[in-house]
Amino acid sequence: MRESTVEDYQNRILRVLVHVQKNLDSPFSLDELASVASFSPFHFHRVFRGMVGESVKEHVRRLRLERAAHRLRFTGKPVTELAFEAGYETHESFTRAFHTMFGESPTEFRNNHRAVAHGATPSGVHYAVDGTVDAFRFKRADSDSLIVRVEPLDRLRVAFVRHVGPYDQVGAAWQRLMSWAMQSGRLSAAQAMIGIVHDDPEITPPDKVRYDAAIPVDAGALRDKDIGIQQLDPGNYAIGTHRGPYNQIGDTYARICGEWLPGSGRELAAAPALEFYRNSPMSAAPEDLITDIHLPIAT
Repeated sequence: MRESTVEDYQNRILRVLVHVQKNLDSPFSLDELASVASFSPFHFHRVFRGMVGESVKEHVRRLRLERAAHRLRFTGKPVTELAFEAGYETHESFTRAFHTMFGESPTEFRNNHRAVAHGATPSGVHYAVDGTVDAFRFKRADSDSLIVRVEPLDRLRVAFVRHVGPYDQVGAAWQRLMSWAMQSGRLSAAQAMIGIVHDDPEITPPDKVRYDAAIPVDAGALRDKDIGIQQLDPGNYAIGTHRGPYNQIGDTYARICGEWLPGSGRELAAAPALEFYRNSPMSAAPEDLITDIHLPIAT
């Protein structure tokens, strides 16, 4: 592990944590926070979640609720006003979130004169009145089982069907692509199945997530109605294997970006991630699915 690189990544994420703490009422765009950390917006969120242990959205929401608890304890602000300050549109939604975190409603919390007790968090970062970030620690996990290799990928010509929407609805795109491949004689048992992941579903609205279901094709394959053709540029990729359901694949992305990347001496390129599916949910149980995640390395 390259300690200088680890320290650099830690300092960059720490800048983001300080920025959030001091600007807690900001809407915090992805581009803004990525710029603060000097990361590409493409993969910033995965690096943040992997190193801090919670997503940007979860982190900001928790700090705002902790601030609301502090203001309930030490100010006379109405609960409705505190709800709006915390980013909630209704008193009811704020009350539910507050109760989930603190075990009682905002009114009960205020009436009982509770001390603002903070629960355990992966990073140790909590709301501070003066905007400081102390007791900070990066999320550490057992990385012995995380094996990441760097390998080159040659230029690849692929046919694809674009899906826009939630990831759990990409099946229709794959059905359309496989039907075309079968009809055109381009489907084989050894056919590589590739997901081209343009957006991180943890930050992109579900109805705007872009994903391409793709298979390699030769030069003779041409566009056909909703079947597109694109070139995947050659380059080096960090490759880590996810074993299990697709709806848990974000955890493996976070581990690659938060555990392996900081000590690798490398940066990720501003390009989509690729997912190579080594088996299919048509023949394997969710817990037996194997996906090789390819994250592009900057040159």
